[in-house]
Amino acid sequence: MDFTFTEAQEAVSEAASSVFSGRAAPERVAGVEATEDRFDRRLWAELASTNLLGLAVEERFGGSGLGLVETCLLLQAQGRQVAPIPLLATVVLGAMPLARFGSEPAKERWLPAVASGDAVLSAAITEVGSFPERAVPLRAREDRGCWRITGTARAVPQAHLADRVVAFGRSDEGEDLAFLVDPRGESVELEREVCTDRQVHPNMHIDGARVTSEDLLGAPDGLGARGTAREVLDWLLLRARTGLAAMALGVCEEALVRTAAYLNERQQFGRAISSFQAPLMRAADASLDVEAMRLTLWSAAWRIDTGRDAAAAVAAAHWWASEAGQRVVHATQHLHGGIGADVSYPIHRYFLWAKQIELMLGSPAGQLAALGDLLSGAPGR
Repeated sequence: MDFTFTEAQEAVSEAASSVFSGRAAPERVAGVEATEDRFDRRLWAELASTNLLGLAVEERFGGSGLGLVETCLLLQAQGRQVAPIPLLATVVLGAMPLARFGSEPAKERWLPAVASGDAVLSAAITEVGSFPERAVPLRAREDRGCWRITGTARAVPQAHLADRVVAFGRSDEGEDLAFLVDPRGESVELEREVCTDRQVHPNMHIDGARVTSEDLLGAPDGLGARGTAREVLDWLLLRARTGLAAMALGVCEEALVRTAAYLNERQQFGRAISSFQAPLMRAADASLDVEAMRLTLWSAAWRIDTGRDAAAAVAAAHWWASEAGQRVVHATQHLHGGIGADVSYPIHRYFLWAKQIELMLGSPAGQLAALGDLLSGAPGR
């Protein structure tokens, strides 16, 4: 592949960096984290006003009609500033599968609202990605031309902010469904959960929520959906893991930049710490890890956008984001010495975000095993 970005992609990267760097300073992020919702609405509105929330939304719905590479550039910029907004949840977990598999009425209702910043979306896939044996956490019962959904979806990213959540269920007859659920409906209760990165990912308890045919994304043949639930899930997980890798790249890039500045400024024995071999070598190792994260990410995103088989590339990108990402943020925190252990110091926030990314949608060991299966031709795990 050619790793050179197009002019349009360069423009997206520059616009995203400008918005985030100007409106997500550490003091502002800390202030947003102290609120109940932990949602920077001013930053969200600014992203909408610069048309960045609609990058992957079709032009007929008010978006730009671009692809995953451009979306990953936006997520990378978010990672650099560890900005508390539901960007991955709305754009990748919600809008992308809705645009690909949703009904026309659902797309007409929600995609323009995503592009304008008036709607937040999400998906209940944390358990699905981390524990494939629990692939369908909800139950679906047919009821007079619609479905009634029951069960608990755990750790749904920013569900307390969402207007709709993509979820997966199984009927009593063993048929799998993918659908949109209203997390604010009468039959849904949200249990607040604060994650490692200090963002809110509630558990969603559902007791008889109504789902109509317009809400279906994936279903058995004959029910009007544009794919099966398994197709929706596999399609979504590839993009979700790639989006997480993009965020991890931004997190680790910025953590390393901040650490380099600290090592050059901090004096010991009359010399900058960066002049000593031990911290210099550890920072160099972290830089190599960041470059590996970068190459595997853009390979995965490019393969998806160009319609190529991307499963192995995505597994590799997600593994590097999880495994190498942890090495990078551990190194950057340690290289800050005692101040690196201060939970109120900005570098600690990068450590927390990298840890959250590592924990989402499958462990590094699980991704490595899946990659081995893909390369060997063995049945998937």
